[in-house]
Amino acid sequence: MGSDAGTESPGPPEPDSGILRVFGRQLKRFRLRTGLERAEFGARTGYSASTIAAFEQGRRVPPPRFIDVADGILDAGGVLQEMKEEVARAQYPAFFRDAARLEAEAVELHVYATKAVPGLLQTKEYARAVFAMWRPLLPEGVIAQRVAARLARHEFFAREPLPTISFVIEEAVLRRPLGGWPVMRGQLENILRYGQRRNVEIQVIPTELEDHAGLEGPFTLIETRDGRRIAYVEGHKDGRLHTERKPVREIEEQYGILRAQALTPRASLTFIEKLLGDQ
Repeated sequence: MGSDAGTESPGPPEPDSGILRVFGRQLKRFRLRTGLERAEFGARTGYSASTIAAFEQGRRVPPPRFIDVADGILDAGGVLQEMKEEVARAQYPAFFRDAARLEAEAVELHVYATKAVPGLLQTKEYARAVFAMWRPLLPEGVIAQRVAARLARHEFFAREPLPTISFVIEEAVLRRPLGGWPVMRGQLENILRYGQRRNVEIQVIPTELEDHAGLEGPFTLIETRDGRRIAYVEGHKDGRLHTERKPVREIEEQYGILRAQALTPRASLTFIEKLLGDQ
């Protein structure tokens, strides 16, 4: 969803992801119908024959641009493009796919982050640093895929009508220079840019705070177009969606108190500017 390391686990997609298999079969069927060999089709789309094979076998997530180009070259009549959103969600582990769908459709999103900058605010360089530090180490191809998936989520900010978005971030997150200070400087500058948007509020929880309502860890609150309120709570390489009113209300209460305990949005941006000035 957007909190901490980004919410979604950075492991590779499950090899048995149903939508990837379905898309791959359709891609192969249209390619064979047009009489194109994998190498020729790959050359026309900018990919190697082995990558096309991985797409067709459901072993790799095809990027949106490839799907658009392939649909045109293979004269698929929009069949491949219709699966684009579901294919994109296959970049995430199964437990996060429903959360990713809810995030993309939310009218309100409220994030409490305790370990890393929320995924929705991460720069490309910071996101790469986060995934590069994962243990066990991830292959370079998986890191690149995860970074691309993370950045694609940023489209949420530009949606119309504008969603209401807020972040409460622990001070320690902003002082932890993941990837080095040049990367962190760019990340802090990016947070400031997002904080200037009229539909985004960013607040910082000072480390010296004596009272703290969020000791149970990071979470995200979502409100959907139809008025449903949902909470996504992170665990170790896992996450859980809560839809029952009682646990959601309890997390909403925590978030309300956290916002009251945090610096105001204006003071928080001033705090981040001072961090930049101290580097």
